[in-house]
Amino acid sequence: MNDKRPTIIADVMRDKFVVAHGLTTVSDALAIMREKGVNFLIVDRRDKRDEYGIMLASDIAKQVLAKDRSPDRINIYELMSKPVLFVRPGMDIRYCARFFDRFEISMSPVISRGQIVGVVNYDDLVLTGMAFEPGEDE
Repeated sequence: MNDKRPTIIADVMRDKFVVAHGLTTVSDALAIMREKGVNFLIVDRRDKRDEYGIMLASDIAKQVLAKDRSPDRINIYELMSKPVLFVRPGMDIRYCARFFDRFEISMSPVISRGQIVGVVNYDDLVLTGMAFEPGEDE
């Protein structure tokens, strides 16, 4: 029997993320992303009943760059995915990996009590979370 506690999202999540208003232009969003060293922005809720959104650098590539649209004339709410799929800090990383695969996402905010407390992606799950020895089984 293995008494080792499973690795959970809280063990591997990162606290480096930026929350932006939906009316932020793509040009301003790019400047923020470069300055903060992130490749996505969490789009804030308009009010307590609203949901968070997310805009990835790939959204900009697909919907602005590839379509030759002006980044000065587009707001991030036009590109974002909303509602954002999220995970909880206590989730086992194995379930998170399955969740990512099932919904074809590669990263997610971590939400506790309605607030974003971190973010997690496949790299975090694999490079930080897989602390077990090869050959170990559940």
